[in-house]
Amino acid sequence: MEVSVDEWLKNRSEWLLLDVRTPAEYEQGHIPGALNLPLFDNEERARVGTLYVQQSREKAVDEGLRIVGPRLLRYVKRARKMAGGKPICLYCWRGGMRSGSMEWLLATAGMDVRRIGGGYKAYRNHLDELLNEKPWRFIILGGPTGSGKTPILYELQKQGEQIIDFEGMAHHKGSAFGALGQEPQPSTEHFINLVHDELCALDPHKRVWMESESKLIGKVFIPDLLWTKMLTFPIIRINLPPDVRAEHIAKEYGIFETEKLIEPFERIVKRLGMAEKQRAIGALQQNDVRTAVRIALVYYDKAYNKSLEKDWGTPLLSLSIEEDNPTETARLILKELDKLNK
Repeated sequence: MEVSVDEWLKNRSEWLLLDVRTPAEYEQGHIPGALNLPLFDNEERARVGTLYVQQSREKAVDEGLRIVGPRLLRYVKRARKMAGGKPICLYCWRGGMRSGSMEWLLATAGMDVRRIGGGYKAYRNHLDELLNEKPWRFIILGGPTGSGKTPILYELQKQGEQIIDFEGMAHHKGSAFGALGQEPQPSTEHFINLVHDELCALDPHKRVWMESESKLIGKVFIPDLLWTKMLTFPIIRINLPPDVRAEHIAKEYGIFETEKLIEPFERIVKRLGMAEKQRAIGALQQNDVRTAVRIALVYYDKAYNKSLEKDWGTPLLSLSIEEDNPTETARLILKELDKLNK
């Protein structure tokens, strides 16, 4: 039985999702929450594909059957164990032979099984449909580096708002220092899947808050259509004094070894200047993280202000905040926003 992406989304909590593509395909990007039950390993998939292209479909099918024939019972046992009695939903790249073959096998073995029509490709295309067809109400939270935008996002969430945390999904905080203390970044493909998954869980009729990121976060990109839409929505800018922001950053990054902090300064030397880079490194070697941070902020503040003018335009609200207090800042933002909406 074939189901649509939307039908799977409605039943996702009840169905076990299995990705029958190769481990390499799964690693590159998969539907969040899916487990991998590969029909072929990476080398086998390449071999079958080569036969299909260079010889014939018949030769490729014969080779595929030769490979999987001895494993049929193994697939059934693994699927039963993974499902634990739950209904199963399968997908491959286009919802074709791989998921169709596995669906037939598991159904023959008595399992409750269906597959996503169009497969992983249909899921990938679903994001544009979701963005274009729903009445999204994005609000962008802006502010120069060190403003504590991410903690404020989560305080907004605690106060009943919806949020998207791009940096959390990207495993990167956006700056040259953003990878420190983070897990390895996902591929851009899988990052987009994670963003898609988050959007699917939100109510498009209610506000959704997100940070004023660059399109590039470390090595991953915000999806083109989402980025374009973000630029059309209002931005609320928070302004904290430079010393307060420097203190916030120093607390966050001061836990890392000096050498780890020096490396990012080497990467921004062309923008910072050799003299300022040397001064920052000297401060780090003297355990004076705050001075190094203040030097970096001169560059980052210029870059942020330029980006704000180029990408985001005039803020809907610009709030001056004296203390690094995410809870109170979130309350103030909502209070001021409510005033505007009355």
